[in-house]
Amino acid sequence: MKMDLTDTTAGKINKGLVQARRAIGTPAVGMVLTLVVVTDEENAYDALKAANDASREHPSRTLVVIKRVSRSPRDRTKSRLDAEVRVGADAGTGETVVLRLYGEVSDHAQSVVLPLLLPDAPVVVWWSVDAPRDPAGDPLGALGQRRVTDGYAAEKPVEDLRTRAESYAPGDTDLAWARITPWRSMLAAALDQVDCEVVSVEVAGEEANPSVELLAMWLADRLHVHVRRAVSAGPGLTQVRLETTGGPITLHRSDGAMATLALPGQPDRAVALKRRETSELLAEELRRLDPDDTYASALRFGVDRLGGIQSASQRAEASTWTPGSLPVRPVHESPAPAPAGDGDTPRPTPAQMPPVKKADPQ
Repeated sequence: MKMDLTDTTAGKINKGLVQARRAIGTPAVGMVLTLVVVTDEENAYDALKAANDASREHPSRTLVVIKRVSRSPRDRTKSRLDAEVRVGADAGTGETVVLRLYGEVSDHAQSVVLPLLLPDAPVVVWWSVDAPRDPAGDPLGALGQRRVTDGYAAEKPVEDLRTRAESYAPGDTDLAWARITPWRSMLAAALDQVDCEVVSVEVAGEEANPSVELLAMWLADRLHVHVRRAVSAGPGLTQVRLETTGGPITLHRSDGAMATLALPGQPDRAVALKRRETSELLAEELRRLDPDDTYASALRFGVDRLGGIQSASQRAEASTWTPGSLPVRPVHESPAPAPAGDGDTPRPTPAQMPPVKKADPQ
């Protein structure tokens, strides 16, 4: 069921939600959280579809905030709020309110959203595009326990990671991090199957891909070894090669769907490692509402301790990486461990690899 409300208020929208639920015979509110989606008109359809699909796993009230920019200077001073209320089959398993803000009210979106939040329920804010530099300091972001951005939507995705590190607050996360959850799970499981020490790592993927950079940061942060960043044709992340004292461990994916895992002394095996839809990534982030300390540690390690992230132009001289080729110029590198006996902390063993979020079944 859909209900259009023109030049309305938050109070009238709440009444419209009650009327719509009664009309379809479901007066009870059975939702577990409020998802605030901040987007623009161009990307609203895709963002709303992803939110509705994610709501099948996490029934929620979805508030889509679209700030409309008036072309006429006279219209910019006129405040207006239009809303579209959706319940039932048109709103996944929850209920959806699409808010279009005009004029000065667009600068105070939090005052419109606040009365529409579910009482005593957590709030997650997701910017599908145009994420603020400081999500926790943003008026809308301040309403949420979790704040989700997407590095792929940034104009300069890799450089955007530095901004995320500088403004990080507990509760921040990025869909670029969720994209590598299956890779992190697979690599941790692979290291549990062999008794060896990791000497160096090579990560290969598309240029200017934030997920590839985050995976390299995570490996450098946790293993304290030299991590080289290689460039490939994609799609996305294509290969991770761990050089160990027992032989190389390779996880290679060339088609974005199936990968090959090679362990020393074992036959190669095919594993499912498909590139997931935005709805699956969003559903993963909605499963946990506590701060992601592993993400924060990897992000800060890569930016603070490693001297920042190289831009695409700084890597322009690097040749295209192909399986079996020599590594190209290093991007992420942690200090080499000192010789044994000087009191320095030894490198972690495979069993000391950090826990990762459980990946979606593939």
